Amino acid sequence: MDHDAHRIPQASLPGDVFTMGDRTGDGRTADGERPLHEVSLPGFLIDIHTVTNDDFARFVDDTGYRTESEVFGYSAVFHLAFAGDDADVLGRPPQTPWWLGVAAADWRHPGGRHSDLDGIGDHPVVQVTWNDAQAYCAWAGRRLPTEAEWEYASRGGLDGARYPWGDELMVDGTWNCNIWQGDFPTVNTLEDGFLTTAPARHYEPNAYGLYQTVGNVWEWCQDWHDPGYYDRSPGSSPAGPEAGNQRVLRGGSFLCHDSYCNRYRNSARSQNTPDSAMSNAGFRTVALRDAE
Repeated sequence: MDHDAHRIPQASLPGDVFTMGDRTGDGRTADGERPLHEVSLPGFLIDIHTVTNDDFARFVDDTGYRTESEVFGYSAVFHLAFAGDDADVLGRPPQTPWWLGVAAADWRHPGGRHSDLDGIGDHPVVQVTWNDAQAYCAWAGRRLPTEAEWEYASRGGLDGARYPWGDELMVDGTWNCNIWQGDFPTVNTLEDGFLTTAPARHYEPNAYGLYQTVGNVWEWCQDWHDPGYYDRSPGSSPAGPEAGNQRVLRGGSFLCHDSYCNRYRNSARSQNTPDSAMSNAGFRTVALRDAE
């Protein structure tokens, strides 16, 4: 591991007791955002923004690592972001036809073979699996945040608030996060300026100095996912279930919209298999305990 390799500025969070879960009643029952429960955490250091394309490139340049999308030869791309040949479309799920399985889509080509990272080095890296994030963490001497750490950090000290800045989505008519505007999934009016990712340090940070914990890209967490975990979660430093099939994702993404995915909230939860990659998911890291 290389503790100097990871160059993202850190926020030092004091740790405290906070209320974890959905206070406002916005969550879907199946997501398991309830019951509300108090959680105690010690202090920790967390990235102020997600790992960017430039950050991930340093890791790959240093190690020669190949992401799982590169090994598999394909990944998931939102249909309006597709940049490939017609023959590259390997299929689309009937329940979510706006997602395409795209040959040659990977972190360097997030929309397909005709896309690249030109001009978006400071955007979050996407098309990375949970396993890829683990490889980056091992190189950098870091780890992924637990789900509890992630939620505590996202709240920025506003215990119980819907968003990192409060309970109202718009403040003085201004967008505070990168989500979908318009009619999902065909018309994005781009009121926030972005069809896909925004720079990782766009918008105002929360009171802890963290950028874009909600919207922009989903963020992998360390925990296995279980929608019933809150019923038995320990009150001190919960680390999630001991086993499972899917890992937790937090924060929502540029594709979130009230009509489809109202998960751009502090308490919102999602999940995917640890070998899944997509064009709207990335990660941020925290310091190992012995490094804090």
